[in-house]
Amino acid sequence: MSSPISDIKKNKEGLDPEVESATAYEADAKNIEAGRAGIIEHDAVFGDITEDGPNYRNIGWISTAIIMFKSNVGLGVLSLPSILSTLGMGPGLICIAVIGIMTTWGAYMIGVIKKQHPEVYCIDDVGYLIGGRIGREVLAIASWLFMVFVAGAGMVGIATALNAISVHGACTAIFVAVACIATMLVSSIQTLGRIKFFGWVGVVSIMAAIITLVVAVGVQERPSEAPQVGPWNKIIINWGSPKFSEASAAIGGIVLAYAGAPTYFPMVSEMKNPNHFTRAVFASQVFVVVLYLVLGGVVYHFVGQYVASPALGSAGPLLKRVCYGLALPGLLVSTVLYTHFSAKYIFVRSLRGSVHLSKNTVKHWAVWLGCVLGCGIFAYVIASAIPAFGSLVSLIGAALGTLVCLQPFGAYWIWANWKRTDRKTSWYLMVTWSLFVIVIGFFLMGAGTYGSIVDIINVYKKSGGSAWSCADNSNSV
Repeated sequence: MSSPISDIKKNKEGLDPEVESATAYEADAKNIEAGRAGIIEHDAVFGDITEDGPNYRNIGWISTAIIMFKSNVGLGVLSLPSILSTLGMGPGLICIAVIGIMTTWGAYMIGVIKKQHPEVYCIDDVGYLIGGRIGREVLAIASWLFMVFVAGAGMVGIATALNAISVHGACTAIFVAVACIATMLVSSIQTLGRIKFFGWVGVVSIMAAIITLVVAVGVQERPSEAPQVGPWNKIIINWGSPKFSEASAAIGGIVLAYAGAPTYFPMVSEMKNPNHFTRAVFASQVFVVVLYLVLGGVVYHFVGQYVASPALGSAGPLLKRVCYGLALPGLLVSTVLYTHFSAKYIFVRSLRGSVHLSKNTVKHWAVWLGCVLGCGIFAYVIASAIPAFGSLVSLIGAALGTLVCLQPFGAYWIWANWKRTDRKTSWYLMVTWSLFVIVIGFFLMGAGTYGSIVDIINVYKKSGGSAWSCADNSNSV
């Protein structure tokens, strides 16, 4: 009786006599044997994907682009108009465009890295390629903390929305706890293929809120926070003169608005065809950059110094409730995505190489639910400790955002291409660009973290706020 390899080899030889290597035959034979064993496919990250476990490789490029879009648009976007009031219209829009270009290149590099190294699952694997074990652990801690901090900011955003809708119907600390419970319940869904529906809901939700906000501030006679009778003066700063700490914190907020890169790695790992990742990146990023420029510029133009952070509070008490009601599902989806990705990172790293990763065993579910619970509680503590939305957004973007969406990709390009012998002009230009990304990333990281901490201290002094506060956080102007 002949073996599968010999049978396939005979068939292949009959169709293509020029084939000399047996590699293709062996691969086909393995696929046949896998099919007999109930294995759908073998993945470099998840191992054998079987009919008895979750199918992680089950998302198309359009759904990937939607989830990418939602990973960015939802939290950072709501702070952009107030950032323009700090930096000025001109410098603010320039910073939004430049950081958008830099982060788009970094997102593109994720697809390049995945093609060259299919075993890469998260940004810490890139750190291992570049810097060994130390590089892995540094980026592992940074990316995980970033995702959990963003989830915490999402819980603050949800609490802000609930405060606005209910006119502060309960203690803010209670709303944060409600946000945490809802987030953990939805985040426990295991695969992106099953979560993609929520991505569509989130995009429709946040876009409806943004469009309503833009129309509302455009048609109102004067901003709701401006004097409603008598003369009033709207100030539009074309070129701001903020303090160093204020400018740094503002730019940190812009970085967060684009810093979805840590979530892109698990996305490409769960795509049906990872080769389509690049089209998903550009479809999402172009829309995001244009949206940020339009939203930030239009809202600040009509509201001026009376802009709120989050921006949804800029259209007056009634429309604030409407905008937050529309945005609430989108804010929940953003929080769910980052809780899901942070939990899945620990889950995959804990069970990678084990049969429990892709099979519905008791250990599989215990570890997964434990990861979701742990990440959710940690995010809840962050949200309760820093209940000021704008300050938390700036801190996350500055301290962790650049480290996971800028420097690693510049470092990887240099590492992967340094030994090339065909050093043409394009090579030198790319080295210069990569070094620029690294230097700017570290500068923004240091300066932005300092500015954000100063801002948080000032907010606490001004408002008298405290951790686990009951104060209404939906009236920040």
